[in-house]
Amino acid sequence: MTTFVKASVAPGARTLAAEWYLSPEIRAREDERIFARSWIYVARQDDFTEPGIFFTRDVAGENLIVTRDQSTTLRAFFNVCRHRGTRLCTEERGTFKGTIQCPYHAWTYGVDGKLRVARSMEGIEGFDPADYALREASVECFEGFVFVAIEPQESLAEAFAPLAGRFSAWRLPELRRAASIAYDAACNWKLVFQNYSECYHCPVIHPQLERLSSSDSGRNDLTDGPFLGGYSELRDSATTLNAIGKTPRPLLAGEENRSRVYYYTIFPSMLLSLHPDYVMVHSVQPLDAGHTRISCEWFFDPQTMQRPDFDCSDAVEFWDLTNRQDWAVSELTQLGVASRAYTPGPYSQQEGLLGAFDRHYKRIVE
Repeated sequence: MTTFVKASVAPGARTLAAEWYLSPEIRAREDERIFARSWIYVARQDDFTEPGIFFTRDVAGENLIVTRDQSTTLRAFFNVCRHRGTRLCTEERGTFKGTIQCPYHAWTYGVDGKLRVARSMEGIEGFDPADYALREASVECFEGFVFVAIEPQESLAEAFAPLAGRFSAWRLPELRRAASIAYDAACNWKLVFQNYSECYHCPVIHPQLERLSSSDSGRNDLTDGPFLGGYSELRDSATTLNAIGKTPRPLLAGEENRSRVYYYTIFPSMLLSLHPDYVMVHSVQPLDAGHTRISCEWFFDPQTMQRPDFDCSDAVEFWDLTNRQDWAVSELTQLGVASRAYTPGPYSQQEGLLGAFDRHYKRIVE
């Protein structure tokens, strides 16, 4: 049986020192020790409805092409021609028409990564096209979400073992994206994770959220390691989180989850929010020490989406406001930690998950 407990902070726990948010050297170390070795969320399985559909993603200083080959296998190729290293694809998304061609000398690859055409290479001693397939990163799926890893330390199933079956009630692979909004925030990526992991700030920053869900109602079942989180209770009058606190949409995960919203951080690239009638996902991508790109996506039951009266703007507008409030205060924090006056301060009892995040993060990076 899953046990949920109220957040508590370890004795003496304090916020991270300024250099962890400001240093370009630490940001580079994060790429090598965290982002290159971890499973990073990049897309949904249902995004790849046809062979050749692709997305390009920056991961740990590398640019990857994520696509589907003719046999429906997902692939993640380094966006580098095997001839002279030219970047193959400059678009963020699109569809390959059967092949991937280098724009420099027209070396041509299949969507399975195999070299098909290498002009004027006939007679070159020792040249075998089979030796020059595109380099690949690892790609695997979890609950309908596509993750890539450049140098994985373990399989996705092994890494995500603590999450196995935890979200099955929401039927995540069946849900479909109804909306997405991308944001650029002038703050370190860790501030986005840390802000998400506490509601100590909610009465001050999010009055519209506090009205529907008490900031003191949070209880957590994952309190250590790469995955952290739990649930918050809706107030008696609320049935979901939107402007009015009511929804005409059916429940996704049954009566037992009617009054709860679950929030989990999937280190180091995803924030997963499970509502009674929709699921929200934030993907978090560091750009440099002081800038982060965040994409927020809203997922709904596909049958609900087919209804003539389907409208998800209530959820999108509510969380777009909440997101912008969060990014604004996170940017203020980034400015503050850059001051010579900043020294690490003590965490409150509502910030226990932040101390847990810091411990896991520093075990990897230090």
